[in-house]
Amino acid sequence: MAFDEEAVSRDLTEKVNTLLAENDPNSVSVSDFLGARFDAGLAWVHFPEGHGGLGVPQSFQRQVNAQLEAAGSPGPATGKNGIGLGMAAPTIAAFGTEEQKQKFLRPLWTAETVYCQLFSEPGAGSDLAAVATRAVRDGDDWIVNGQKVWTSGAQNAQLAILVARTDPSRSKHAGLSYFICDMTDPGVDVRPLRQITGEAEFNEVFLTDVRIPDANRLGAEGQGWKVATTTLNNERVAIGSGAPREGGMIGKVAQAWRDEPELRNPAMHDELMRLWTESEVARLTGERLRQQLAAGQPGPEGSGMKLAFAGLAQQISGFDLELHGEAGLRYDDWTLRRPDSVDFTGREPGYRYLRAKGNSIEGGTSEILRNVIAERVLGLPPEHRVDKDIAWKDLPR
Repeated sequence: MAFDEEAVSRDLTEKVNTLLAENDPNSVSVSDFLGARFDAGLAWVHFPEGHGGLGVPQSFQRQVNAQLEAAGSPGPATGKNGIGLGMAAPTIAAFGTEEQKQKFLRPLWTAETVYCQLFSEPGAGSDLAAVATRAVRDGDDWIVNGQKVWTSGAQNAQLAILVARTDPSRSKHAGLSYFICDMTDPGVDVRPLRQITGEAEFNEVFLTDVRIPDANRLGAEGQGWKVATTTLNNERVAIGSGAPREGGMIGKVAQAWRDEPELRNPAMHDELMRLWTESEVARLTGERLRQQLAAGQPGPEGSGMKLAFAGLAQQISGFDLELHGEAGLRYDDWTLRRPDSVDFTGREPGYRYLRAKGNSIEGGTSEILRNVIAERVLGLPPEHRVDKDIAWKDLPR
């Protein structure tokens, strides 16, 4: 049976019109409007019915978003809850039980619950499967002890997606499990990590006898690596794609070029056009990748998008600094702050330049992503890994 795109498009238009008629964005709260949008299946249209979606291809999401934006309706809190929306939600949709989807997805969408990510550790960053945080079964609960690091937004989060070791007698990839952790548990200690921008967007998190119900485990026991891979693939697509034309870093530079003609010179013009063209190629490649996600989860191809994003962001922010000359070296505030959201393009050129340095680390270092592309996209021989089949407890540390 052929898929009728025009019929789906008309149906979505009618659903959006009904949502707006019954929930005037100017008279209802943001939370209530987003809740109604979720109930109408217009949050993530490719998600199953009853869980914020309608089971239609993801490519139709842009139509829904554009119609709602044109009506002046509020959107989800992508800055405040980007980890929840871009990483936790698709993972819960893929591996969660019916009860977990009912429990977690709606409050995540409305930002009633903000998420952070408890993956990296002092001894397990690029080699994520080496995590040492332990989860030990205690009846219907798990008792978790360990330390996590580089946790964006932990100071604002109510819940976290957590990878912990549940079976040290198995190999490092096989002995992991994946949980949703309550960040308000008294055993959770969040401490700020100040970064080069002066802010403390990141944190280190200490977990001491934190009790997590087994009902908050995503996937089977020992399936944590597979679940985490889904999260990471979604993270890389979320970071590396989604900006509109002249959105993101290139938009800041292009606007400055138009608004401040005194900054222009022929050499700068040539470099700007090169960066603009590369940004547009990356944007269109990301659009094609998202269209390929009409059914199912993203694969390793998203690593290429994230790799391109990081390189371009650093090049463009460097150009931005040079374009503004002496003014580009000024910095507004070095005061220690703990921001409510992540903003790659906020503030002045100096901030954007410094913040972009993190783009080649967060979400997988550029070196790791090149390995992923080589092995899982191009099919090249993998690196030799001597620890792959050894029990984690027997590995030298």
